[in-house]
Amino acid sequence: MLGEPWPDVSDGALLARPEEWLEPELSRARRRSDLAAIDAGQALRRLLPWATGEAVRLDELAPERIEVPSGSRIGVEYGGEQPVLAVKLQEMFGLRETPRVAGVPVLVHLLSPAGRPAAVTADLASFWAEGYKAVRAELRGRYPKHPWPQDPATAEATRFTKARLARD
Repeated sequence: MLGEPWPDVSDGALLARPEEWLEPELSRARRRSDLAAIDAGQALRRLLPWATGEAVRLDELAPERIEVPSGSRIGVEYGGEQPVLAVKLQEMFGLRETPRVAGVPVLVHLLSPAGRPAAVTADLASFWAEGYKAVRAELRGRYPKHPWPQDPATAEATRFTKARLARD
């Protein structure tokens, strides 16, 4: 996504030059189990722009986890066109802009308190203004123990029920 000095790691580019990132493990492999034991993440790190010093920014540009407003650190899934962040809806309250990874907005899978998909958006501001009302109407009755504020863009994020919040 970023271009030079970052390498192209699309499937096609990686298949075209396996010797650049899979050696010496590839030539040592004698069985399928040897191939399965290769740490692909470590092998791909060989392609990073270490000489320019840019490689040290990998965790900043493509973090394994993103801290959400509730304080939870949620894992980011890569592999599609956009990075995906699957997080409970209440943990995103108060966040007006969609998180970005390497300048690309993540696709946020907003989950119900039970962890089931409730909505998908790459534009949180638009979702809070337009889509949230319908999701709130549907889930408020099903999950009455959880907070469902009128204005989620200004509400305090939480990973707890209303009873737990009252105790704290």
